[in-house]
Formats: sequence, C-alpha cells, structure tokens
Amino acid sequence: MAEENNNGGAKKKKRPVAAGAPLWMVTYSDMVTLLLTFFVLLLSMAQLDQMKFKEVLGSLQGAFGVMASSNLTTVERPRIVEFLPIEDDYTARLYKRLIVQMQRLKLDRDITLVQDRGAVVLRVNDAVLFEAGQTEVRSEAYPVLRKVAEMVRPLPFNLRIEGHTDSVPVSRPGLSNWDYSVARAVSVLKFFGNEDLLPLERLAAVGYGEKRPLGSNDTAEGRALNRRVEFVLESTSSSREELPYLIDAREQMPF
Repeated sequence: MAEENNNGGAKKKKRPVAAGAPLWMVTYSDMVTLLLTFFVLLLSMAQLDQMKFKEVLGSLQGAFGVMASSNLTTVERPRIVEFLPIEDDYTARLYKRLIVQMQRLKLDRDITLVQDRGAVVLRVNDAVLFEAGQTEVRSEAYPVLRKVAEMVRPLPFNLRIEGHTDSVPVSRPGLSNWDYSVARAVSVLKFFGNEDLLPLERLAAVGYGEKRPLGSNDTAEGRALNRRVEFVLESTSSSREELPYLIDAREQMPF
C-alpha cells in the first residue's frame, strides 16, 4: 500500500524547454537575411539616379522612424548635380570604344586618349601636326587627321579643336601665344572642312595659349607637353561654354 501511495502520489516530471528563440524564428531569420543579401547585390550592380536614390532613402528612413515626422514629405535635393552615374558610365564606355578604334587605326602612338572635365579628349603633341614655329598643318599629318575624323564621324558628338602653347613668347612680331594657338586650331578645322571629313556644324576651334598647361614651363619636358592640340568630344545636346578666341566653323566658311 505504501508503494502504491508513493507511486500514485508521485509528481510527473516536466519536459525541459530549450533555451533561445523558437526553431521557426531561426528559419525565418535565415530567409530574411538571404533576401536582404540578394537585394543588396542587385543594388550594388545597378546604375542609380542620385536624385531618385535620395528620395527613396528619405522615404525608407521616415518609414522606420529615423527622420522626424515633419521631414517625411520633404526631400532636400542637391542644387548642383555635377556628374550623374549614367553619364560617367557612358563616358567610360566611349573611352573604351575609342581605345579599341585607336589601336585598330594604329593611332595610339600619335594620340593620347584621356578623360578630362567630364569629357573624352584626344590629345596630340604639336610635333605630330606642325613643323616647329609653323601654324599650317604639315602634309605628313594628313593621314592622322583623316583617321581622327573616321573615329569621330559616327559618334553623336561635336568636335572642339583646342590649341595650346607653352609660355615662351612667339618669335613673330605682333603675334601672341593666344593668336598662335588659335591659328593652329583653325588650321586643323580648315583641313577637316576642305576635305569634307566632318560636317562643319559639328566643328569649333578654340585657342587657350599658355593658360592651360599640363606640365611646368620651367623644363623642356613640361613645355613639350604644353604645346599640343586637343580634340574634345562634346555632346551635341549640351550648351557650349564661352571660351576665349572661339571660332565657329559655321561663321567662317567659305575659307
């Protein structure tokens, strides 16, 4: 009887409860983490518009209570957008395309291709195009200029031809470095026009003189870098900046 009483009166042992979150929550958390990683990867590979990104970011911050309620309906936009990612991507693709074209046409030994001021620039040393002290394009440079026109012709860009000099005064009386740089730029423009290599409405000639040096004018190497002609590819839809000694081909024909 004592055993029965003892057995009957014995309390049932409770099953041990596992510590931590329930198992279903762990599985759910793994799934959410994987989805978050997937969308972060998609975001990192996407080309974003900075303005829209700021708007979406502001909405998300407001939804999660990061921003004050008074700021939820107003997203401050930057006043100046210097360079959108899509433009940078287009410039990079254009740069790569021209590199391939230059190698195909064997121009990479005569021309340096650079990205400058948000544009693609073909940079040519003056010795390639001109005799020392001369402003007329030498005949040996004609094949180089024809190949430049071949590259530029199918592209939706205007071509601004920029003349640059070093700081050494020009030996010709009454002629400044600015005049000298303009004369060389116009000489190249005339060649394109006379040979019907490019439409005149796409051409402009600019002279900067010694005002935009690449190297120091105190050394021979620096002065050689500064004596150059640059072909700047400009979007046909963009407004043209005011430049010193700007020569528009449409206002100069016939030569």
